[in-house]
Amino acid sequence: MNTIQTVNGEMHVEDLGCTLIHEHLRTRDERVVKQFPHLYDHEEEVALAMAQVKAAKERGVRTIFDPSVLGLDRDVRFMQRVAKETDMNIVAATGIFTFNDLPTRFAFNDIEFMANQFVRDLDVGVQNSSIRAGFLKCATDIQGITPGVEKVIRGVARAHHKTGVPIMTHSHPASETGLKQLAIFKEEGVSLNKVLIGHCGDTDNLDYIERVLDTGAFIGMDRYGLTHTLSTEKRNDTVIALVKKGYANRMFLSQDYCCTTDAHKPEESKRATYPDWSMTFLLDKILPTLKEHGVSDEHIHRMMVENVKDWLSN
Repeated sequence: MNTIQTVNGEMHVEDLGCTLIHEHLRTRDERVVKQFPHLYDHEEEVALAMAQVKAAKERGVRTIFDPSVLGLDRDVRFMQRVAKETDMNIVAATGIFTFNDLPTRFAFNDIEFMANQFVRDLDVGVQNSSIRAGFLKCATDIQGITPGVEKVIRGVARAHHKTGVPIMTHSHPASETGLKQLAIFKEEGVSLNKVLIGHCGDTDNLDYIERVLDTGAFIGMDRYGLTHTLSTEKRNDTVIALVKKGYANRMFLSQDYCCTTDAHKPEESKRATYPDWSMTFLLDKILPTLKEHGVSDEHIHRMMVENVKDWLSN
């Protein structure tokens, strides 16, 4: 792939620039939004997303990948509005975010039915629009490879074969689900250098991370600011150790930030729980700290600019 679909159309991968690979403009539960819309203020959500995206842009970010899909209330028109008003390249995903069960429509249809819906998002447009997704997303957490989760992973793999777009996952390192995801992708014939195993930065178990890397997959050290699973200091130590081992060309840095989310409403609650979490924490605090400990500008450029092109183009 030499080009990728953003919410504002196709662009060349060479033009992506500094990229945040895993951030969310908004995450919500579709069921609550549908049944209790009074709980949400659309214009407030737009304003909060725009403030974060503008701040990231001021610090040199040119592209944001937003892996919100079914299960996180993906809204590509919302994404497109923010992208246009901030002049940011935003790439939407397709897939299903579930740790266990599937919606009835997908539970009672086969994998090919599911894969074809993902392909439609990628080739035609999302939510009856002409806005096309640019990558695939699936998730596995502590519940493991449940039948529903396995169906999504295989559906994503088959949509990948039909379109060539890369795959990003949500994983749970403590139960080594990244390796379990990769095993299924391998069964489905996916070239593992097209897969990014997300949230590997939630562990400092270098043995596990290196086993993921040894498959040829990329990894996401992508939850800076979230300290409930691992402290910022331990996240930094892990990245520094992996850079010294020569893995800068397989890592992405990001924050998994949610500009608004059901888990932290109102905004003050989020700040109290994770005071450093934002779309700029990585740029303002983490990159300078990494550089102080031997991570070079070339390493950072590789992780923030070059790796996304390799992931898309391999």
